[in-house]
Amino acid sequence: MFPGKVNPKKMKQMMKQMGMEMEEIEGVEKVVIYTPAGNYVFDEAQVVATTMQGVTTYQLTGEARFEGAAPEIPDEDVALVVSQTGVAGEVARATLIETRGDIAEAILRLAQQ
Repeated sequence: MFPGKVNPKKMKQMMKQMGMEMEEIEGVEKVVIYTPAGNYVFDEAQVVATTMQGVTTYQLTGEARFEGAAPEIPDEDVALVVSQTGVAGEVARATLIETRGDIAEAILRLAQQ
């Protein structure tokens, strides 16, 4: 598109003539994208805001890690696991979270301990 080297000053001037502005957002420490399945976390990210024709878009550059969402565990499920295994409620809840809410799997794991 642009042969050879492009002068950054000229490039900025051309972008301004087209009504386009770019600005790097300084001091970004973390960016998190929340989804129902979990979160994409960018601990060190470069974020550039581009405004063109009144619309601002954000470009994100960096390495993401995925953190799966912990399932919501109903108190009734915790009580059932406690009654079947005799463990403390906190242990039952933690095991249910590990098994993604699978009551039978949680009971089996706790029974083997």
